[in-house]
Amino acid sequence: MCGIVGYVGGQTALQVVLDGLRRLEYRGYDSAGVAILTEDEIRLAKKAGKLSNLEKELQERGDQVMAAGNCGIGHTRWATHGGPTDRNAHPHLSADGRVAVIHNGIIENFAKLRAALEAEGIEFRSDTDTECVSHLLSLELRKTDDLAAAMRNVCTTLEGAFTLLAVDTRTPGKVVGARRNSPLVVGRGQGENFLASDVSAFIAHTRDAIELGQDQVVLITADSIEITDFSGVPVEGRPYHVNWDLAAAEKGGHEWFMFKEIDEQPRAVADTLLGRVGEHGEILLDEVRLTDQDLRDIDKVFIVACGTAYHAGLVAKYAIEHWTRIPCEVELASEFRYRDPVLDRSTLVVAISQSGETMDTLMALRHAKDQKARVLAICNTNGSTIPRESDAVLYTHGGPEIAVASTKAFLTQLAACFLVGLHLAQVRGVKYADEVGAVVDQLRAMPELIKKVLSEMDAVRELARSLAEEKTFIFLGRHVGYPVALEGALKLKELAYVHAEGFAAGELKHGPIAVIDQGTPVVCIVPSPAGRGVLHDKIVSNIQEVRARGARTIVIAEEGDEAVVPYADHLIRVPRTPTLLAPLVTTVPMQVLAAEIAHTRGFDVDQPRNLAKSVTVE
Repeated sequence: MCGIVGYVGGQTALQVVLDGLRRLEYRGYDSAGVAILTEDEIRLAKKAGKLSNLEKELQERGDQVMAAGNCGIGHTRWATHGGPTDRNAHPHLSADGRVAVIHNGIIENFAKLRAALEAEGIEFRSDTDTECVSHLLSLELRKTDDLAAAMRNVCTTLEGAFTLLAVDTRTPGKVVGARRNSPLVVGRGQGENFLASDVSAFIAHTRDAIELGQDQVVLITADSIEITDFSGVPVEGRPYHVNWDLAAAEKGGHEWFMFKEIDEQPRAVADTLLGRVGEHGEILLDEVRLTDQDLRDIDKVFIVACGTAYHAGLVAKYAIEHWTRIPCEVELASEFRYRDPVLDRSTLVVAISQSGETMDTLMALRHAKDQKARVLAICNTNGSTIPRESDAVLYTHGGPEIAVASTKAFLTQLAACFLVGLHLAQVRGVKYADEVGAVVDQLRAMPELIKKVLSEMDAVRELARSLAEEKTFIFLGRHVGYPVALEGALKLKELAYVHAEGFAAGELKHGPIAVIDQGTPVVCIVPSPAGRGVLHDKIVSNIQEVRARGARTIVIAEEGDEAVVPYADHLIRVPRTPTLLAPLVTTVPMQVLAAEIAHTRGFDVDQPRNLAKSVTVE
């Protein structure tokens, strides 16, 4: 979950690294640090708290030698081993001061390694697992002057998930990196090269990147990039071009990235749908290593995901089963492999991850592959691990999402899930091209409808400000509205730190109604009376039930639905949409509500406490 940056080139390394860390701070903000390699030493600075604390420290220090260096590494931390303190902040120096190391992930055998190092008389200065690596690398460099070889030797002793970057005082002008089960990408420039956990770190300098595979080591200088596997065999990295620019990774006049990303949703959904229909009406994925017959043989679908992506999967279940008539289960990725699911060659596992590096989802994917299941990935990040290890990929093309709480990732994942469902239905002959085309046309109309919702959010923001001091919120939905209720509750918990729960409205009488008290805000997502009339009538009854018990009802209903008016203390209108596609519009007001409540309460909307954007540890 940590953000890492490495640089070698003609620019001031300190500034390049700090700029990169600023764009990676969403990955962790418990502490930050930099190590700049000068002619004969490593200049180190690190500070607990947000990056601004480190920048203040550097400004006060005014280290001109450090500022002149052109080779360095930097880190922004989400704490795992050891609390978020100055001493535990990365980079970590070896005992002899020769090596500085930064790390994303967890070294699972650190206790054994630490005990062995301490037995040799090495004194540790932090509580982290990472510090083991700095000492091990320094010991290896006593045997060889080859920095990449030393890193390879260290990696063979490590267990767990890790991305490592290191610099060595006796190997000037070089940064070495290694990855296993954790993200690392190379940025290729002119007379300069970069390493980072995310391309956004170097997008201001280059849009040319190189994928690193599993268990690989990379050594960069200003003019060269050398990649090998852990055995030392040279490897050709796969180059690719990033199709968005620096402006997409900046706030663009918005106070928070999340506000910007909410407003970007119409364009993001449109980009997800762009170019998805072939000349004969077939749905096109980005990468397919499965035949049509492979997909015809599928007799069950599992969707595995975490957090917001899991809620997208719950919506997808309704669409996939409705369109394909294949049983579909949705599983929390963190639980999937531990319950020993029944998988075989006829099972399709759909893995959903914005970053493509979500560790729980990656482990679920690998378990599925071990059981010979087929895997299809829905992901936003080109070159990441999950799509690379899958049999088929559909990229959402949503652009960077910097705010920790997902917004446009959710809507683009919904759109991608709908496309996957249509693709399966078409390949299996359940739907013809004209039927698929009709649904695609409905999907293509959604960006304008989302834009319409966003244009009418002033009343929702005002409502949010009036609710800012409430302590408990309830969200209710039926059918595809139930996952939307779960997502609305999650957003409020993530951002405003208040108790919020989402329930299937039919379950209200089976226990949850007991928490309703005078004035309790209850957000109700109402299905269309035209599409699912019986569901509509049922939830109107649920609204009456909570209102009779003193609830303050906030009703999200489509235009023209007058039946809800007498029972809504606050009515939020959304455009009329097909039932299965309704989450693309009904989710948006809840995103705005949660973000505005958090903002009113004085919280950091982009970086909620205790959270990080990409969960790359189990």
